[in-house]
Amino acid sequence: MRSKLQQAGLVFTGLCAGVLISLNFSANADKNSALAPLPVEELRNLADVFNAIKQGYVEPVEDKKLITHAISGMLSNLDPHSAYLDAEAFKELQVGTQGEFGGLGIEVGSEDGYVKVISPIEDTPAFRAGIKAGDLIIKLDDTSVKGLSLNDAVKKMRGKPKTSIVLTIARKGEAKPIVVTLVREVIKVQSVKSKMVEPGYAYVRVVQFQEQTAASLVQHLEKLARQGELKGLVLDLRNDPGGLLHGAVGVSAAFLPPKALVVSTDGRTEDAKRKYLAVPEDYLRGVRDDYMRNVPASIKTVPMVVLVNGGSASASEIVAGALQDHKRAVVMGTQSFGKGSVQTIIPLNSNSAIKLTTARYFTPNGRSIQAKGIVPDILVEETPNGASRERLREADLERHLSNGKDPEVPRSEAAPAAPRKDAAPKGKDKDKDKKDEADESRPPFEIAGKDDYQLAQAVNLLKGLQILQNSGK
Repeated sequence: MRSKLQQAGLVFTGLCAGVLISLNFSANADKNSALAPLPVEELRNLADVFNAIKQGYVEPVEDKKLITHAISGMLSNLDPHSAYLDAEAFKELQVGTQGEFGGLGIEVGSEDGYVKVISPIEDTPAFRAGIKAGDLIIKLDDTSVKGLSLNDAVKKMRGKPKTSIVLTIARKGEAKPIVVTLVREVIKVQSVKSKMVEPGYAYVRVVQFQEQTAASLVQHLEKLARQGELKGLVLDLRNDPGGLLHGAVGVSAAFLPPKALVVSTDGRTEDAKRKYLAVPEDYLRGVRDDYMRNVPASIKTVPMVVLVNGGSASASEIVAGALQDHKRAVVMGTQSFGKGSVQTIIPLNSNSAIKLTTARYFTPNGRSIQAKGIVPDILVEETPNGASRERLREADLERHLSNGKDPEVPRSEAAPAAPRKDAAPKGKDKDKDKKDEADESRPPFEIAGKDDYQLAQAVNLLKGLQILQNSGK
């Protein structure tokens, strides 16, 4: 039997080598670069494992399934954001960028074989049920998540509207798992919301960066400008998990001068080395009419505050970093998530695709946000007593990409916060412990609601800036 495995292994090794040569030649045909030597020994190991499973596994396994799992494992072990997308997952990704899909409404990542919540999306079943960033999903109905790929877990969470699913969640600080039954809905994400907080002070929230986000933002800005002279504007990017890069460029372009640098990317290939400017070529995609011409002139100069927190990721950080570096706005809140990598969708010939991390992005001043995030100009916690919910960040994810510039400081080596002088002795403040427990169990506060402390502080800052501007200082 061993000789048969070896013979089959040689055939499979030759097949793998032929595929790799073909792919490598195709990728480098226009670049006149030499083909890299093939890892023959490693391919032989792969072939041996493949054929051992084919010949000896307790049940027959289809070749397609084995190869698909090999591809999925190859990608998922690179970093938390690279992944294999089968035909169904690829279609769902395309639908999701349009702002409508069926599911629960959570942005997720993988960690230690489980699904970890990065951020619940506002006004969705998960958000209303109190699912929190950092929650670890350990079971979906009766199926353990351990061993499932992230794509398989996401597929199980999505489904037809009005069908239910039971999530079993492990949450830090909770002794027992939390069991929640959610009913799937058609998730329609309204990517831009706005209102007048007070006369003269406008509020715009970007919930997620989709195909039409920048165009929708311009419409909201026009509407706000028609309501009277603007004295200040708050751009709220809190809990925005990101989305499409050209959407971030478009949102930034609404507030920056034409041709201003928004973000640059750098990777190993020439295609990954790019600069994105506030120009139509970089924010329009499949749209002929340049909606940016409709941005009211006052929007380019009105005093601005950008709100961010640990749920602000990717495209949100691109916008915050661009407005911060160009000194167009004051960034306020807490440190952002720190996803500073670019994922390229590469379609395959079977209606499937791979999502591959191909570059890091850098702010106009050359800062890498990867595993670090945007540091606010003014730190403001979520509550007046200086408390904010603990959130999962990119640096907490296993196999996260390094910053590329700044060295990372492990949390175990980070200096502990200095105790307050009036702090009670350890173990004595039982009332405080009870209060912390109550805070932990409360539902998420309403962003832009009456108890939104960070928004109130942003408006107060804008009023102060208005006073300084009027006094000529």
